[in-house]
Formats: sequence, C-alpha cells, structure tokens
Amino acid sequence: MGISGLGFAAVVGTGSAQAAPQDCNVTRGAFDASAVCGPDGGSNYVLHLDCVGLYASGPFPLYAIGPYKVLSYPFTPSGQTISAGCTGMGPGIFAVATNAYVEIYNP
Repeated sequence: MGISGLGFAAVVGTGSAQAAPQDCNVTRGAFDASAVCGPDGGSNYVLHLDCVGLYASGPFPLYAIGPYKVLSYPFTPSGQTISAGCTGMGPGIFAVATNAYVEIYNP
C-alpha cells in the first residue's frame, strides 16, 4: 500500500534541472523521466533518476526493497530527448520515480 501511495504522489512533474546544467527541461512520470538539454559547447551530462521499490540487488534471484538511482548513458546536449526508467533494473521490478534531474557527467 505504501508504494501505491508513492506512485500516486509522483505521477507527473516538470521543471528545469536541479544540478549545474541550466538549459534542460526534465519531465518525470510515475516510473521514468526524460530530459531535453540545449547545446552548451560540449559538456557531457547524465539524467539522474531516483527510484524506490523492488529492484535487483545482485545476480538473479537476489532482490531488495528501497531507494536506488538510475543514470542514463552520458550524453552531449543537442536538443534531443534522453530518458531513463525505474523498471530496467531486473525482471519483475516494481518501483516508482521520486526525483529526476540532469547533472554533469564525471567519469
């Protein structure tokens, strides 16, 4: 029941990035997020998605319940949409997105 309530509270949110990049628009859904960033001269960014729920914590069949983060592939902003989802962390995963923002990628 607690996870269901979180899903309802985090249905959709829109806003600008919370980290250093300033020309990014982030849209968060219940289970995923996407970002569009304008060109900035070559910095690499990642879309950071905070999730909470059931996730794969090691090799199958190890699972855990709680918060975890998902990062998109590093990208150079070009005005194209990049996305990340809470459901890609193993089979049978159920998690909701709680926060999303773009940050500068530091390998």
